[in-house]
Order: sequence, then structure tokens, then C-alpha cells
Amino acid sequence: MRKKTNRNQLINNSKTDRLLLLINKILLSLVVIVVTLPLLYVLIGSFLQPNILLTKGLSFNPDHWTIDGYVRIFQDGSIMRGFLNSILYAVGFTVVSVTLTVLAGYSLSIDDLVGKKAFVVFFLFAMFFNGGMIPTYLVVRSLGLVNTPWAIILPGAVGIWNIILTRTYFKGLPNELKEAARIDGASDFMIFLKIILPLSKPIIFVIALFAFIGQWNSYFQAMIYLDDRSLYPLQLVLREILIQNEVQPGMIADQLARAELQRIAEMIKYSSIIVASLPLLIMYPFFQKYFEKGVMVGSLK
Repeated sequence: MRKKTNRNQLINNSKTDRLLLLINKILLSLVVIVVTLPLLYVLIGSFLQPNILLTKGLSFNPDHWTIDGYVRIFQDGSIMRGFLNSILYAVGFTVVSVTLTVLAGYSLSIDDLVGKKAFVVFFLFAMFFNGGMIPTYLVVRSLGLVNTPWAIILPGAVGIWNIILTRTYFKGLPNELKEAARIDGASDFMIFLKIILPLSKPIIFVIALFAFIGQWNSYFQAMIYLDDRSLYPLQLVLREILIQNEVQPGMIADQLARAELQRIAEMIKYSSIIVASLPLLIMYPFFQKYFEKGVMVGSLK
């Protein structure tokens, strides 16, 4: 039997390679530290008493810790309503975006599609040029979507780059599978549903993750199209707290002094950031394997 060759024997790194690897590890470690420290600061600050955080900074003394910030957030109607609105907008936007993107990408991947070149030119033109904010607002208003959830879900649901990415992915799938299915009598829709979609999970999950994250972090569209505060997403509520330093009356009692108001607002800021990040932190571990594979496939193709 042939003796197995040790992997380390096949890879003989020179001194220059080892030096570059060491520098790479140091740089990546610094990047991790730079990214992690602010997150840890916000996480620890969300559990600290506001007066301790403002006067002494971070403290690891258990006597200085409290969950009052989270209690006030879950008791406040505007933040919880904004949280539920953000989930509705993000999920609705993701479903519409992924559905339209996959259907358009698969259609453009078919070689004998009638008018294929015209559609490609149209999509490429729309990717580089758009009407602008004011014409878009006029169109949304003329459709009666202003001050409704559809004003957040529908505009921008179709990303041209995502369509090109899915089209490239679909064209890379073996044509023999589709030809064999046609011989067995399958229609184009059944081929798409039974063969193409199961093989396209990586790219679908990548597009879904990007769509969800983009919509979850968005607040500009809500500023333009929504006037009813009950429809505000969480990010717009957080904007009022973080930038405008506004706190709803239900969060604190009216008899508190202004200094106490500022301390409570500071504590609510950090707690709100953690609450707003929870869905993304929960989703990513489930999407990670598809995310890595989908990104690599899209980059190679």
C-alpha cells in the first residue's frame, strides 16, 4: 500500500510566505478587535445604570448592572410597534424581492426567450439610470401607496444586480437536467419548480439575506412615505431616540427631572440598539452555509 503523504510535506512555506501569513493574522486580529470592541461596549452599556455609564463609563461591578433599559423598551408601545412593523416590512420586502428576482433571472437565462436582448438592455439601463426621488414619490402617491405598508415593501423590491446574479447562476446549471425533464413530459413551470429551485438554494438564500438586512436597516423610505407614527419602523423610532434625542412620554414618568430624562434616554439608546440587532444575529447562523456557498458561486461565475 502506498504510504499516505503528510499534508505539511506538500506545502513548504518559505520565510516570506510565513511572514506574510503572520502579518495577515495580525491584521485580521486587529480588524476583529476594532469591530468587536464597539459591539461589546454597546452590549455592556445596555445593562449598566445610566448614571454609572455617564460618569464612570463601563463597569463590571454587578451592583452597577440593571435590566431597566430593556424593561422600559418592552413596556413602551412605540418601540415594540416599530419592531413589529420592521419585521412586517422586512419579511414582505424579502418575499416580493426574492420572488420577482428569481422569476426574472430564470426567464433571462433561457436562450430562446423572445425579446431577450431588449429585456437585458432595459434592465441594464434601469440599473444605471433612475427617475430620482421626486418622480418616484409622485408615482408612489399616484398609486395611492403613501402612508401604507406597500410604500415600504414595493419600491425598490427588484434589484437589477440581483437579477443578473441569479441569471448567471441559472445559466450555470446543467441543461441536461432540463432536457431530461422535458423528455419525461414536464412543463417549463414544473422544471423551474421541481428542478431549478431545489438546486438554487444558495443564491436564493443570499438574495433573501441581503434583502432582509437592507430593508431592516432602512429608515429613509419611511421618512418620505409615512406620516402615521403607528406605521413607523423600528429604525425610524431609533432615529428619533439616537439623533433627535426624543423619548416618548410612556417611557418615563412626567415628574422626573431633565437630567434624569437624559440618563434614561442614554440607557434606552444602547438597549434599543441591541434589540434592533437581535433578528440579524439570530438569522445569520442559519443562513451562513448558504451565504458562503452562494457568494463563492456568484463570484466565480
